[in-house]
Amino acid sequence: MKKNFTLVAMAVIGLAAITSSCKKEGCTDPTAANYNEEIKEKNDDGSCVYIWETVDTVYVGSNISANTTWETGKTYILTDRVAVTAGATLTIEPGVVVKGEAGTGANATALIIARDAKLMAQGTAASPIIFTSVADDIVPGQIASPNLSTDLDGLWGGLIVLGNAKISVASGTEAQIEGIPASDSNGKYGGSDDADNSGVIQYISIRHGGANIGDGNEINGLTCGGVGTGTTIDHVEIISNQDDGVEMFGGSVDVSDVVVLNTGDDGLDTDQGYSGTISNFIVINAGDAAMELDGIEGSDLGNGNHTFSNGGVKVDGGSELCDTDANTNVNMNNIFWYDFESGSVFTELPTTSVVAPVFSSFEANIPAGDAITDYFLSGSDAAVTDVAVGSQTVGPTKSAFDTWTWTAIHADGYLADF
Repeated sequence: MKKNFTLVAMAVIGLAAITSSCKKEGCTDPTAANYNEEIKEKNDDGSCVYIWETVDTVYVGSNISANTTWETGKTYILTDRVAVTAGATLTIEPGVVVKGEAGTGANATALIIARDAKLMAQGTAASPIIFTSVADDIVPGQIASPNLSTDLDGLWGGLIVLGNAKISVASGTEAQIEGIPASDSNGKYGGSDDADNSGVIQYISIRHGGANIGDGNEINGLTCGGVGTGTTIDHVEIISNQDDGVEMFGGSVDVSDVVVLNTGDDGLDTDQGYSGTISNFIVINAGDAAMELDGIEGSDLGNGNHTFSNGGVKVDGGSELCDTDANTNVNMNNIFWYDFESGSVFTELPTTSVVAPVFSSFEANIPAGDAITDYFLSGSDAAVTDVAVGSQTVGPTKSAFDTWTWTAIHADGYLADF
């Protein structure tokens, strides 16, 4: 009997050793990035890693006056209105996330590229550059926000790029950009160099901006003031901005592959004799007008002819289709419009117009029982053909927005009908 007891005891000790050597250890905290639900709490080995420990964060609260690079894998937080001043270049590498702290009035956060400065923000389809609010929990490598919705706006300012190209204002050749206090000289824009170069902006997404700095004075998602043709701007997404999505104040730069979703005011806005081309664009659910196209403010009637081509507009809320003024000088072609509601109209051109806008190849899905002239007033109605959604032959190439935009990958399928 004594011999048998000894054998049993040895077997139990051996089994315990085997069990001990096979037990799983790891992180058992559900809030950690490396949480393993298969591990029992008593086997936590202290290896938990938290998301705020895995992301390098840099706070930026003063102007940038020397060449500077913001590096892939890092998050940069704007704590103030930050300007890249004349002579300096800010390079933002692919995948960087830039967040603006909350603030209104003179305390609104924004990134300004001043005249004679450059922004080299060259994201990629695999690694876009994202500008958003500090309230956004997004980290480098993510496209969709994990906690904010696509209709939350006004949480910070926006991106402002200023150059030396011609603008048409009531007097002089320069002006102070809206959204920036007159006391900040980095807000000046305009000049005589239509070939001016403010850098490269590609594959960027700007979200939740448009902070109010005064009565009815908000910052746009992307503001371009006097930006010249030497500048490259393409593949831009604006989501939920309290003011306009993209606004062009004069200048001559071309912009392509733009998607604007959920703005409080206009989707795309042109002013002060803008003379470039905006192509392959989509505007969804603008709060006021999908496009507000104003002409010159000065006496130079030769300035300000610009083009909108290959676009799509989903009204989705009763906003105006397009608002023009007496000096609007625009060519618009190959645009698809749909999802109309009462009040969704293409503004009638004033009889005092000093220029002759040109409209061609519009297709629209007119609601059953309505007429084209219920929505497209005289001056634009002749360009419109009524088509069913899915049968359009004009409009944007939506594949330009695949994979890298939140608009494209969102579960609501915002781009499904384009």
